[in-house]
Order: sequence, then structure tokens, then C-alpha cells
Amino acid sequence: MPNTPSAVGQAASVISLGGTATEEDGLLMDSLFGAIGRTWRANEKMFDAVSGVSGSVPAYIFMAIEALADGGVAAGLPRDLAAGLAAQTVLGAATMVVNTGKHPGQLKDDVASAGGTTIAAIHELEKGGFRGVLMNAVVAAANRSKEFSKK
Repeated sequence: MPNTPSAVGQAASVISLGGTATEEDGLLMDSLFGAIGRTWRANEKMFDAVSGVSGSVPAYIFMAIEALADGGVAAGLPRDLAAGLAAQTVLGAATMVVNTGKHPGQLKDDVASAGGTTIAAIHELEKGGFRGVLMNAVVAAANRSKEFSKK
């Protein structure tokens, strides 16, 4: 189950070995899906939740980048600069999560200095229910996936 970032070699793919698949089959799947990004293995029972995260999250991030760019434009930046900064910053932040091994909360805390601009912005995000909204989106997508599997 790859996701759309496979088009740029950055897929997040999850594979599940069925009852008749061998470890050799799994290694082949790891190799095939590894050619378009990173792979994980999980029990097939987790695939609805996997769909809610890796299948749908690219759309949420595209929306976030668009909104961040719109905020930059509202603050006075030209559209192309705002969009480039937003996209590159999201890429850099994601790369830090992947490459440092630090918890995302720790990385966030590393940016948010006392009384600074970032903590003021985080406060606004939290007032709007930012984390809860994202969590609810993942659960909604997973639940919808479950509905599809019952048909």
C-alpha cells in the first residue's frame, strides 16, 4: 500500500505478508516498494489505520502547505516565495523527524523559545484544536476505510 509521494521516491509503504507468503516474498516486496520510498511491515488488520495515516496524510500536508503559503501572502510575501518557504520548511521538518530520531514534540520544543514567536503561534494553533483536528482526520479516514472493506 504505497502513497502518492511514491511519484517522487518518498513513499511510505506498508506491506503485510499473507498466510502463504514466505519471508523471501517479503524481502522481494521490501525491495520493490523500497525503490519508491520507505517500507514497514504490519499486520493486515492495521491497514485501515495505515490508510488513515499514510494514505490520506499527503492531502492534509498539501492543505497545510497551501494554508501556510496563504498566511505568508497575508503577511506580505509574494506568493512564489511564500509557497517555496512553506514547502521547503515542511520538507526540512519532516527530514529532521526521520533523520534525528528525536520525538516530534522535542523538536517542536527546540524551536519554541520562551515568550517567542513560535510559542505564540503554537498557542493559536492549540486554541483552534490543531492536534485534535488532525487526529480526528486520521480516525475519520481509517473509519471510512473500514466501511469500504465491509462492502
